[in-house]
Amino acid sequence: MDKNTNYIPIEKFRFATRNDLYHDSKFETKPVSYFQGAFKRFSKNKGAVVGGVVIAVLILFAIIAPFFTPFKPAYYDMVYSYASPRLKVFADSDINFWDGCKEKTTGYLGYIKDVALAAETGREVIKNGEYEVNEDGSVYTYRYDTYYGVGFGKYKIISAKEFEAIQEYQNRTGRQVLYPVVKSSDRPTLEKNKYDANIYYKVENAKASTLRPKLDREGNIIPNYWKYPAEKPSSLIAEYNSLRIEGENGFEEDGKQYYYAYGRKVDGGIEVRAEYYEYYTFQHSEVLKDGITEPIFIFGATDAGKDIFACLAYGARFSFIFATVVAAVNFIFGVIWGSISGYCGGKIDLAMERFAEILGSVPTMIVITLLKYHMGSTSQALVLFIAFFATGWIGMAGRTRMQFYRFKNQEYVLAARTLGARDSRIMFKHIFPNGLGTIVTSVALVIPSMIYSETSLSYLGIINLEAGNTTSVGTLIAAGQKSIVANAGFVALFPCVFLILLMLSFNLFGNGLRDAFNPSLRGTED
Repeated sequence: MDKNTNYIPIEKFRFATRNDLYHDSKFETKPVSYFQGAFKRFSKNKGAVVGGVVIAVLILFAIIAPFFTPFKPAYYDMVYSYASPRLKVFADSDINFWDGCKEKTTGYLGYIKDVALAAETGREVIKNGEYEVNEDGSVYTYRYDTYYGVGFGKYKIISAKEFEAIQEYQNRTGRQVLYPVVKSSDRPTLEKNKYDANIYYKVENAKASTLRPKLDREGNIIPNYWKYPAEKPSSLIAEYNSLRIEGENGFEEDGKQYYYAYGRKVDGGIEVRAEYYEYYTFQHSEVLKDGITEPIFIFGATDAGKDIFACLAYGARFSFIFATVVAAVNFIFGVIWGSISGYCGGKIDLAMERFAEILGSVPTMIVITLLKYHMGSTSQALVLFIAFFATGWIGMAGRTRMQFYRFKNQEYVLAARTLGARDSRIMFKHIFPNGLGTIVTSVALVIPSMIYSETSLSYLGIINLEAGNTTSVGTLIAAGQKSIVANAGFVALFPCVFLILLMLSFNLFGNGLRDAFNPSLRGTED
C-alpha cells in the first residue's frame, strides 16, 4: 500500500457533514481543591483516622471532664490515701470490679477488727460479708472496701457549735455521724491504741500492743460504750439522743434508765467518735459547700488523697493547651525564619544558620536551670514555655529551609519569577504549599513531643506545676511509681494509659497527614 499522501486519488476525498464532527465529552465532575484531595487521601489511611478519633476523644476528655467532677487538683484528703477506683453503678452491684474495694489478706485480728467496724456502722467493710480462710484459720482473704474501711480513725475534737450542727444534720437527714464514745478509763493503755476510735469494744488485755476483742458466748463483739444513769448526768458528757441506738430518750438496763455518751468535754472542745465517711459528707455538703457530696473517686486517689480523675483531666487540659501554644509559636517563628533563610541563600542563609546552630547547641536542661535560677518566683509554666520556645523553633526552621531549597529552583517557580511575581508571593503561594506536607507532619509530632517533654520534667521533679488548679500528668506518674509498693498500681495506670494513647495516636495521625499533604500523591484520591 502506497503511504505517500501526495498521490491520494481525489475521489477518496468527500465533504464532512455536521454529524461527522466529534468533540471531547463535557467534563462532568467537580474540581477538587488541594485540601479536599488531602482529606480524601487522609480518610483512606485507617490508622490515621483511628489515631485522629483517639486524639479527639482525649481532647474532649481534657475539655469536658473538669466540668463533671467537683474535685480540683488542689484538693487532697490523706484519710483516703490510695482509695481504690469506684463507680457508683459497680459499687452497688455484686460485680467485683471498679467497686472501690481491693483484695485484702490479713490475720484473724485484722479480720475481726473489720467485722467489728461493719457491725457498728452497718456498712459492708467486707463486701457481701464473704471471705476465704486457709486450712489452719490463720489467713483471711476478702474484698475490703477502701472507703468504708477507714472507719473512725482517731478521736476527734470539735467545737460545741460544730457538735450542735452535726446533731441538726443527723436529725434532718437521718444519717449518723457521731457514735457513742468509750470512757477514758476503759480505753486501752498504750498511746497508739488509746485514741484509736475504731476500738469501741472490750478487749482481753488493755495493756497489750495487739488487742484481741472479747467475745460473748455466741461469738459476738461486746461494746464498751460509755453509759451513764439518766438520774445522774455528768458534766463531762455532751448529751445527745442517738438516731441509731434504741430509744431516743436512752435505754433501759437492769430496771434503770441509761444514756450513751456521744461526746466528752475536754480542753478545746468536745471529743467525739465521728465515722469519717459521714463526717466527710457533712463537712463538704454542709460546711464547705464545694459540690462534693461523698468521697467517690472514679479513678481512685493518690498517696496524698488527690482525686486521680480530676488531676488527670486538669493535667491533660494544661498539657494540650501548653503544647498547642508552644507548637503554634514555634511554627510561626520557625516557618518565617526558615523561609527567609532557604529562599535568600548566600550570606543571609549562612549567618542565620550559624546563629541557629549556636542556639541549638545549648541543652534545654541548662536553659531551664538558668531560667529557674533567674525567675525563681515566676510561674513554672512560663519558665517552661520560654525554655521550649528558646530552642524549639530551630527544628521547624531547618525543615522549612530544606523545603525551600528543594523547590525554589523548580520550573514553576522560575516561571512565576519571570512573570514578575513578588518574592513573598513565590515563597508562600508557590513554594510553601509544596513543602506543607512535611511541615504539617512535623507540627503534628511536635505537640506530643512537647507533652512528653513537659511530662518527663514534671516526673523528674525539675518543673513543679502543682500550683492552684494546675497539675501535670508527669506528677501523677511520679506518684504512681511510689504506689507500686503500696499495691495501688491504678495510680500510675490511668496517666500512663493516657500518655501511651496520646503518643501512639499522634504518630499515626502525623503519618496520615504526611501522606495527605504530599503533592506527589495528588490525583490519586479515587
